[in-house]
Amino acid sequence: MHKILPVLTAGLVLALSSQAMARTSKEIAAVFDAGVAAYDAGNYEQAFKIWWDLQFEDMAAMRNVGMMLRKGQGVQRDPRKAEVILERAARGGLPNAQADLADMLLKGEAGDPDPKAALPLLVAAAKANHPVAQFQLAQMYETGANGLVPVDIELARQLYAAAATRGVQEAIDRLAIIGPPQPVQPPVQTAPGATQATLVPTPPAATP
Repeated sequence: MHKILPVLTAGLVLALSSQAMARTSKEIAAVFDAGVAAYDAGNYEQAFKIWWDLQFEDMAAMRNVGMMLRKGQGVQRDPRKAEVILERAARGGLPNAQADLADMLLKGEAGDPDPKAALPLLVAAAKANHPVAQFQLAQMYETGANGLVPVDIELARQLYAAAATRGVQEAIDRLAIIGPPQPVQPPVQTAPGATQATLVPTPPAATP
């Protein structure tokens, strides 16, 4: 079981918040772009330092720090610390971080695999149209994920199809095996002025 613990004291949060207020959004964007330039040039240490200093002012920088810790780019590889940082960005609502953290949890990169903890992250990222999250969530619904979700082949097809439209080859391959989503049925007249339509089910969050 993975357990993410808060690592910031109230005083540090206040100090970082004050620092964030000192820079405009334009200045933050310029610093972030400097990190991108350093990363693209292969200067991972510089990119990591830039984004590390920016992480509490920019959610994408926080996610990048987590991913560099995950991969060991410009810094010693530290999956546990990567999970902590990605979890902050995921809580902030960043779909990329939600998908990245879910992938780490599914693969057990910092401990035992934890699909139960990954499930709500995949649901959130899939709703935001993250293709890898859609693919991994589809796998869960196709197999039932050892009882975490009900087996739902049609929902799996819909999620695979969504991932396939965004270029996920594994999703394309899977649809070739299980078939495409079924056409949505037209509304059925049930009473004067009332209709009943087939609805796409919403993936549930994990139960406690």
